[in-house]
Amino acid sequence: MPPPLRQGLVLDFGGVLTTPIADCTRAFCLREGLAPDAFLKVISTDPEGREIYAQLELGRIAQPEWNERTAVLLGVAPENLIGRVLADLRPEPLMLAAGQAARRAGVKVGILSNSLGSGPYDPYRGYGFDTLYDAVVLSGDHGVRKPEPGIYPLILKKLHLPAEACVFVDDSARNLPPAQDLGMTTVLDAEPAETVKKLEELFGLPLR
Repeated sequence: MPPPLRQGLVLDFGGVLTTPIADCTRAFCLREGLAPDAFLKVISTDPEGREIYAQLELGRIAQPEWNERTAVLLGVAPENLIGRVLADLRPEPLMLAAGQAARRAGVKVGILSNSLGSGPYDPYRGYGFDTLYDAVVLSGDHGVRKPEPGIYPLILKKLHLPAEACVFVDDSARNLPPAQDLGMTTVLDAEPAETVKKLEELFGLPLR
């Protein structure tokens, strides 16, 4: 088999390697007796909720503090709030398999994700970050988050690859332009089968 057309694949975690985040937050809201979009509104449009969420992603506060403060805004119990919000999050088999198929073919595969902390609830448990990927960059470990331009070179440095050799996949369009500015090829993940098809074209490899 000829070498891959590109040498690096960088994947977001939530919504790419997992089922859609919005689906599980909606399910959480319904279980808690909230409006279906209540959680997303708190973390994206409520000024205090948005700031607290940013502090969590940047690693400036830990999960327990975020749980307590965000629970007040939502009007729900704080115990294991993150775990309850993400209770319905599941692995996305097509994307997980594509990443490992690329790696077996000689592509370096990394994770670049905004983080939600790792304890006491660990959203990354069972995904093999330590063994199945060549590099992992989580925002909370570095104090910078997507789409801030400073986070993207960190994964390139860990992969020892130039931007032009890498493809970046994210389910949020706002996270793509900084990667494009560096020279990475970007893919907006909306439907796993279509994303895998696009990656097969970009890498010149079968990934299913």
